[in-house]
Amino acid sequence: MTITEKILAAHAGKEEVHHGELINAKVDIILANDITAPIAIKEFERIGAKDVFDRNRIAFIPDHFAPQKDIKAAEQCKMLREFSRQYNLGLYFEVGRMGIEHALLPEQGIVLPGDLVIGADSHTCTYGALGAFSTGVGSTDVAAAMATGECWFKVPESMKFIYYGRLQRWVGGKDIILHTIGDIGVDGALYRAMEFDGEVIRSLPMHGRLTICNMAIEAGGKSGIIVPDKITEEYVKARAKRPYKFYTSDPDAYYVDMREYDCSKIPPTVSCPHLPSNTRPAAELSNITIDQVVIGSCTNGRLEDLREAAEVIKGRKVNKNTRMIVIPATQQIYRDAMKEGLLEIFIDAGAAVSTPTCGPCLGGHMGILAKGERALATTNRNFVGRMGHPESEVYLSNPAVAAASAVLGRIGLPEEVVNE
Repeated sequence: MTITEKILAAHAGKEEVHHGELINAKVDIILANDITAPIAIKEFERIGAKDVFDRNRIAFIPDHFAPQKDIKAAEQCKMLREFSRQYNLGLYFEVGRMGIEHALLPEQGIVLPGDLVIGADSHTCTYGALGAFSTGVGSTDVAAAMATGECWFKVPESMKFIYYGRLQRWVGGKDIILHTIGDIGVDGALYRAMEFDGEVIRSLPMHGRLTICNMAIEAGGKSGIIVPDKITEEYVKARAKRPYKFYTSDPDAYYVDMREYDCSKIPPTVSCPHLPSNTRPAAELSNITIDQVVIGSCTNGRLEDLREAAEVIKGRKVNKNTRMIVIPATQQIYRDAMKEGLLEIFIDAGAAVSTPTCGPCLGGHMGILAKGERALATTNRNFVGRMGHPESEVYLSNPAVAAASAVLGRIGLPEEVVNE
């Protein structure tokens, strides 16, 4: 079996499972945010549930429209707060202590290797970077799971992606996954588990792995997953709040498709409007001027991402025709970036630094685009109207390209502004 099948089998209480099989499985962690949890709460009440299955297994994180941007957002966040108090939830994170959910839960040791995680948010697939099976579900499934501790699944087929070679300077996890989505398309892994492997993945630090698995959904994937190893162990051992288990894939496991990529040939990559799969080398887009740069999100808002951007922009200024918004993904990342002087670098450059929030990624707040405006962002989606007006445009890149572009006022490469 693949790692995905082994985790699902273990949580379904079965010796083995096969792709296409329908199963009921116990979940380790359930999460929802200020957009999706209110629906789940209403359904939970509608079905007459008397209590949650485990108060320490349900995470409510107001991160999309929080800090509350308007009355409607405030009412939604209030629902999370009141439900969490009523059922004494141990994993409710209020503003000032919260972060972007998919950065916060790994950081806090709440999701762990071998877990089965469901979340009412499509980027729940992020946790596969830890060797967990994690996937986005609907709010009604979350409601049922909050009451029962179980969820139903159709066991997905698995695809294997093998990466070899040496990464170029300024190329990382974001470029790897954008290149992959550009190759297979936004439905190239539809309802499949995307298993990432190869020498490049095995040497990739955790923040790069989290970025890759985060965007499995952008290829249509049911999940993304990486077999855990020493890098995983190093990341989780000091964070884990409970026992965890490493699973691996059998050498003779079945994959519906296998693809190999020479990473030495992957350049800094940009997704152009209006699909993540519309990828081109950043070097070919130097004629694209930009109004806004956003560095943050559950894809690239971690400390290492901020370090990369700060390395490029240090001692330089944001272009007078461009605005730059930097959003650390959690309070801990914010604190660490402040201690390291990263936030000062951004502010000195003329950037705005925000409290942790999903903010502009989904067109929420803290950086909405007007008609005709163009943004380059380290976020994960660039659909029509994703960051604001339907006639605005969003380009996706890694943090180094985003920082360089903020200085240049157009899409550009780090080496255009950094003297090495």
